[in-house]
Amino acid sequence: MKHSTIQLGDLPDEILMMILKNMCQVDVLYSLMDVNQRLTSIVHDPIFTNHLILLKHLSDGSICSLTDSMLGQFCSQILPKINPKIKCLHLESSSMERILLATNYPSLDGLSLSNITIKTIGQYFIDENALTDLFKNKILSLTLNVNVNKKANDEEFFNGIIFERIIKIFTNLQYLNFCPSSIWYSRISLKAFTANLAFATLRIACYCKQFQWLSLFT
Repeated sequence: MKHSTIQLGDLPDEILMMILKNMCQVDVLYSLMDVNQRLTSIVHDPIFTNHLILLKHLSDGSICSLTDSMLGQFCSQILPKINPKIKCLHLESSSMERILLATNYPSLDGLSLSNITIKTIGQYFIDENALTDLFKNKILSLTLNVNVNKKANDEEFFNGIIFERIIKIFTNLQYLNFCPSSIWYSRISLKAFTANLAFATLRIACYCKQFQWLSLFT
């Protein structure tokens, strides 16, 4: 009996999709985009393009950016080809600017940022800039996985300024998920939320789970 080797391209679409769905999304796009027309069509499926996780989870539980070569290919070749399909981006803070400025994202309404520091948040959210100008009216859901230091001045800075700026900049924000790495940030000051939204309800998820819904009326 002769042995045969089945190539990936020989598999029916249904089986191929089952296999690819169990693989790392980034690796699927990075490896199969533009290999041939059939595989390119398959990886354009919403399951691979709607919610993109463009970061790496390491074995010790930490998160890091994609390699420079992967980032280069995504920013120059992959993202511009699937940008209308992208609804949510999960990014590591050191590469977020490069990715967000790589192309237009007409359907983007969700953004998750990991390994972001108070300094970086201040850099992007205190004043409007190229990034906030692009996305300020589009983002409905924002997740900040923050690396924090247990310093009183950091807490005062975050509660007094950052939350207020987030609400003012992202004018259509409906959901804010704040995930600090230190439990002292459970003391979120609601005074930071100025009433700049009329008859709006903002859902907040914080580390301590004290606040679920915050209704703002003007």
